[in-house]
Amino acid sequence: MARTALITGVTGQDGSYLAELLLEKGYEVHGVVRRSSSMNRGRIDHLQHSNPGQPASSRFVLHYGDMTDSGGLNRLVKTVRPDEIYNLAAQSHVQISFDQPEYTGDTDGVGTTRLLEAIRTTGLPARFYQASTSEMFGVSAPPQSETTPFRPRSPYAIAKLYAHWMTINYREAHHLFACSGILFNHESPRRGENFVTRKITRGIAQILAGKLDKLRMGNLDAKRDWGHARDYVRAMWLMLQQDEPEDYVIASGVDRSVRDFAETAFRLVGLDWRKYVEVDEAYMRPADVPDLRGDATKAATKLGWKPSITFDQLVHEMLEHDLKLEGVDPASHLGKPRAGISPRR
Repeated sequence: MARTALITGVTGQDGSYLAELLLEKGYEVHGVVRRSSSMNRGRIDHLQHSNPGQPASSRFVLHYGDMTDSGGLNRLVKTVRPDEIYNLAAQSHVQISFDQPEYTGDTDGVGTTRLLEAIRTTGLPARFYQASTSEMFGVSAPPQSETTPFRPRSPYAIAKLYAHWMTINYREAHHLFACSGILFNHESPRRGENFVTRKITRGIAQILAGKLDKLRMGNLDAKRDWGHARDYVRAMWLMLQQDEPEDYVIASGVDRSVRDFAETAFRLVGLDWRKYVEVDEAYMRPADVPDLRGDATKAATKLGWKPSITFDQLVHEMLEHDLKLEGVDPASHLGKPRAGISPRR
């Protein structure tokens, strides 16, 4: 029989790619969406409305739910009876977490506990994946691995760290198959437009379309380890296929500054980034993380995982998508992506 998976946060970047992956593998996929007066399902519309000849849509089911509603989460787990649960739902924007710390803690931290408790009380042998984050490492020096101390610097990271340790506690105290993926930054054309990488590629598209003169940004010196979300959801699935539950760092092993990302993106369309980018204090965080670079040796050794999409390919794909979105012909501005860029460590 086909396995059943339950995905919270299915309408997000990671949720949509994970749903695609699981459907390709023959799963029945149940996604959790929040009730809203406006529909926010652009990333998964193609899964709900596939061609009649493609049976995937019949194996893709959506349910209303919310990470702040323990009763609703309990009913979902009892009704769906999933073999695997992927908890990807979160208030995931670091800057916003400074403005909404209580909501972020309730959703990202306590919400995970509500879901773990639903698994425990139903007694289902469901395997659980928790979306942890490299932001939990904070100011710990790179490279960061599974043994690096956590030193979070934002309400988002603190809430995620609470959820991370609760996942470990339920694994050790209640013997749940529960594991966390400590994922470093992963992007795609489906990334939200208020995240810095998408802000850059969308901004470039708007500049080329004549709709924008300057791109205003925050800290250009912050360094991050960027990969493609499509690669990273594959790692999520691999974690739940192991004999024993463990936590894994998922990363490319290369750090680049926000300035590097902007320079690369502008270069790919033949522009000098310095003519268009301005630093704006309004986008500076109260406390920032200077440098994140992951050591994914454990994932490579135990899961056989490694990224397949290069940094240049990632940026190229994002640009191509956003140029089309703004009515600009990608062929007029984009060449083929290079194999990669020399690491800056």
